Amino acid sequence: MINIAERIRKLEADIQGLEEQYSRAAGSVGMLAVSKRHSADKIREAAATGLKDFGENYLQEALEKIECLQDLHLNWHFIGPIQSNKTRGIAENFQWVHSIERKKIAQRLSDQRPANIPALNICVQVNLSEESSKSGASLADAAKLCDEIGHLPGLKLRGLMAIPAPIDDFQAQRACFAELNSLFQSLQESHTEMDTLSMGMTNDYPAAIAEGSTLIRLGTAIFGPRQ
Repeated sequence: MINIAERIRKLEADIQGLEEQYSRAAGSVGMLAVSKRHSADKIREAAATGLKDFGENYLQEALEKIECLQDLHLNWHFIGPIQSNKTRGIAENFQWVHSIERKKIAQRLSDQRPANIPALNICVQVNLSEESSKSGASLADAAKLCDEIGHLPGLKLRGLMAIPAPIDDFQAQRACFAELNSLFQSLQESHTEMDTLSMGMTNDYPAAIAEGSTLIRLGTAIFGPRQ
């Protein structure tokens, strides 16, 4: 059976090959381990390979892991939908939030971020496929939301995130990711601090890397199927 460390080594080699194939700078694509529904022991095993960034969707589950693994000094990313009553726990315990789709939640995170810790890194989630079942701001609204977040204390606007509808065709995947990259590049002209394009998961990360992703979110590819 392939263990977590072997999976990570293979992924790192694959990412390096894709960087070369698509003329990306070496080391320009990071890996976010999506650890929701996986145990603290599995996270510790992944962290032993050098991974520092872990993504969680559910606050209570995440807080238990953060407490259990505090000796590892990991970077915790909240990547799930955010309810208003969850913002304080996120503001106080996470380093990143990828799933901002409205100003109200960003404002609450800003108000509740402790002043004695670094600013909370923020990615605006964009609904590329315009699916009613998916979270995220529309392509048209994302720029305005970035402008609003850029003025909030305690937050640092870092980039954009998207979860496109599942598509099997590689070129169709690329076309979808290219839309987000185009928006990202246009926003960088007025938001020079933006440096993160969080797109690509286990089933489509090669297309995301081809279209400029700087951070791919991998769960099953690292940890195997969830229990």
